[in-house]
Amino acid sequence: MHERLQHLKAAIEADVARKRYFGAVIAVARHGDLGLLQAIGHADRDGQRALRTDSVFSLFSVTKAFTNVLVFRAIERGELALTTRVSAIIPEFSGGPREAVTFYDLLTHSSGLPSVFLPRPGMYIDRLDEVVAAVCKELQCEVPPGERVTYAPMAAHALMGEAVRRVDPAHRSYRRLVEEEIFGPLAMRDSSIGVRADLKPRHIVPDFIDPMPIQHLGHGNLGPNGAFEEEHAEMPWVGAVSTVPDVLRFAEMLRCGGSLEGARILSPALLEQAIINRTGNKPNELYKELALSRGWQPSPAYIGLGFFLRGETICHHQFGTLSSPRTFGHTGAGSTIFWVDPVRDLTFVCLTAGVINEADNVERFQRLSDMALAAAE
Repeated sequence: MHERLQHLKAAIEADVARKRYFGAVIAVARHGDLGLLQAIGHADRDGQRALRTDSVFSLFSVTKAFTNVLVFRAIERGELALTTRVSAIIPEFSGGPREAVTFYDLLTHSSGLPSVFLPRPGMYIDRLDEVVAAVCKELQCEVPPGERVTYAPMAAHALMGEAVRRVDPAHRSYRRLVEEEIFGPLAMRDSSIGVRADLKPRHIVPDFIDPMPIQHLGHGNLGPNGAFEEEHAEMPWVGAVSTVPDVLRFAEMLRCGGSLEGARILSPALLEQAIINRTGNKPNELYKELALSRGWQPSPAYIGLGFFLRGETICHHQFGTLSSPRTFGHTGAGSTIFWVDPVRDLTFVCLTAGVINEADNVERFQRLSDMALAAAE
């Protein structure tokens, strides 16, 4: 496996040499044994700052995986259920079809809410209370919950981040919940919600090679994407920062059925339910548009409880075409990914510098994932 993984390293080096992106840090492990941990290329477009294995990246939507786990833990403690209506916990989220939306609907991206990146154009997004208030005021269901699958870039996980805070008996903030229930027990010491002060010198400030049509504004007014530099940002959908070794520890916990080195985060019972395809053959409407824009055949959404699944159809997929159908994980806009193949007992993490457009990102990670899978004996 180690020798074949050198092909994977060489492929990333070639991508960086062609200036497809600035650099990457990658880890591949099998049966918990690390086969590859490598920093390749640079953190910046000028090539002045080399990446290191302890470089700190903005995780974008990989953050959602941590929020999912907090919801799972709340379910295990009986603080809410998959069938609980969101409005029962967040009464402001009421009226019309929203009354019927459950946490199951949010986790499976089947709530019927519009697939928007901002609840209101031009607003700051680094304070959770303001975002949740805007979601409740501005967003209504476009279709009844359960009717279609549309990936929710922010609304679903903003609501879930707020919900776990409200049902917590200790009334902890979302940030403290993640730190005390996930990062601390898993010894993810280089991870935080918002860019913790001691991590700032190692933080790779996101640089969008292909400009996004929206801005990510923070109250510190640090620029058009300044929310990703805010120390105290609480964005349960995109706001975590971490390193490849830390994300690998999180993924390994999932591979091991919810526990790692004596720290139990989830029950096997809940995790088993989380990696079952809950969306049938329905397409992910957001990714369907992406596929059609490239002339690809749209495929089923393959979403479990919060996690993306590989599924059985041969299609364009960031988890590769060689992974087993129950391979699961999460991705982040144009730059971040982790997945676990429970059949091959393989874990893959890759965080990259230089955010590329999503279609190119799908093709890149599909290729790299297949190379990692092919390296397994």
